[in-house]
Amino acid sequence: MITATPGAPRLSATQVLLCGALIVTLSMGIRHGFGLWLQPITQAQGWTRETFAFALAVQNLAWGVFGIFAGMAADRFGAFRVLLVCAGLYALGLAGMALSTSTLGFALTTGVLIGAAQAGTTYAVIYGVIGRNIPAERRSWAMGVAAAAGSFGQFLMVPVEGWLIEGLGWQNALLVLAVAVLLIAPLAMGLREPGFSGSAPARREQTIGQALREAFQYRSFQLLMAGYFVCGFQVVFIGVHMPSYLKDNGLSPQVASYALALIGLFNVIGTYAAGVLGQRMAKRHILAFIYLARAVAIALFLWAPLTPMSVYVFSSVMGLLWLSTIPPTNATVAQIFGVAHLSMLGGFVFFSHQIGSFLGVWLGGYLYDRTGSYDIVWYIAIALGVFAAIVNLPVREAPIMRAPQRVGAPA
Repeated sequence: MITATPGAPRLSATQVLLCGALIVTLSMGIRHGFGLWLQPITQAQGWTRETFAFALAVQNLAWGVFGIFAGMAADRFGAFRVLLVCAGLYALGLAGMALSTSTLGFALTTGVLIGAAQAGTTYAVIYGVIGRNIPAERRSWAMGVAAAAGSFGQFLMVPVEGWLIEGLGWQNALLVLAVAVLLIAPLAMGLREPGFSGSAPARREQTIGQALREAFQYRSFQLLMAGYFVCGFQVVFIGVHMPSYLKDNGLSPQVASYALALIGLFNVIGTYAAGVLGQRMAKRHILAFIYLARAVAIALFLWAPLTPMSVYVFSSVMGLLWLSTIPPTNATVAQIFGVAHLSMLGGFVFFSHQIGSFLGVWLGGYLYDRTGSYDIVWYIAIALGVFAAIVNLPVREAPIMRAPQRVGAPA
């Protein structure tokens, strides 16, 4: 843990949650609407769905890779600097997404640039600030609030993005979002932590290497990573490909927009509830229930006749389960390992999530182009949900017992 002096200044909980929630609302809200651009862009550019899906798969993988380094930088130098840089990258990536005319340029901007930007403007970095400034007895609740903000961003931004595409065209809509995402920069001012204002980083009881060796040798950390892989596979496949799945089956684009908005709306409830319950119940039981319930919900959705009402019911149920894995997963990591390297360790867990995201979004496009159907990927999502429920049950949530370690340079 950080060896801070007693009574070291902290940011107020209200300030952390307000600024952090608004940043996540904007960053995640924009990201959740990318599925709405699949058909406009592929039709305008003459690309296949696999081309679009591959760029978003690269985005998710880049998000995971850069998330590790963004977490390290935020733990060492503070979240403020990371947020400023990544807000600029996000704006450049959205502009590039609008203006790219080649598949390579589209993959580099939509994939690499936006993925790197999301790494520094979403949960891992914001949760590091929460972990350092919110007492442990309120930490799971606070993480639930931040996750709920990301869900509200989906509810708020997805319909807005649909209206922008319809009213301005898909390119101009992306340019408007590129300007809007720069609002993250002034919001980041509220997350300038006193402990990172000087030139010397805070001292810790562990180096980065020691923290990583400890985590990756710990069985419960491995199990959390395995479960989070499944989370990424499921939510990104559904978020990106469900609009096209519904249109392929004769439902209007408005049904897809409302479905994604409902996921966002109900996920406000689900993520907040998961955060609150995480203060009272074993978080491994919460996670196992979420993954198993997802598998059941997907199976029932495929079994039932496809109508607007069945879509809305499915979206509402999935919304309750959508990002509700985030508070208990990250709170468990903090509870086991402490908060000194929380953004970095959260980045590694999230990297596993993004490998799953890569496979979910890419396999969706790949298998659709070859079979003309999303059925195989739906079935994989069901099986993975059962697997994730099983692997989360043995997770041990108690703080890890450490022997005294010798620390060299601050890390």
